[in-house]
Amino acid sequence: MNHPELDFARYPSAPGYKRGGTSNAAADSMRDKAPNLQQKVLDVLFHQDLTADECAAEIGRSRLSIRPRLAELARLGKIVDTGETRANVESGKQATVWRAV
Repeated sequence: MNHPELDFARYPSAPGYKRGGTSNAAADSMRDKAPNLQQKVLDVLFHQDLTADECAAEIGRSRLSIRPRLAELARLGKIVDTGETRANVESGKQATVWRAV
């Protein structure tokens, strides 16, 4: 069953959204930027395994712009979960460690 506000037709090749309105606008605003950010993420993950927050710090971008790129790259089969976790600096909660393939 398709929900009229879900847009998974483009995802993960382009940013997706789950709701209309601001979620759709945010996805659209990232459409041109996402491929470049995905490549930056891959570049750093080819050299070291990182969490989303570590990757964001390495690239110098907000973790909020990097986390969705990791989800897209994982769905595309370009990165994998290493099975490791590390604590995030701010929250102390465990986070997945990612590796490029």
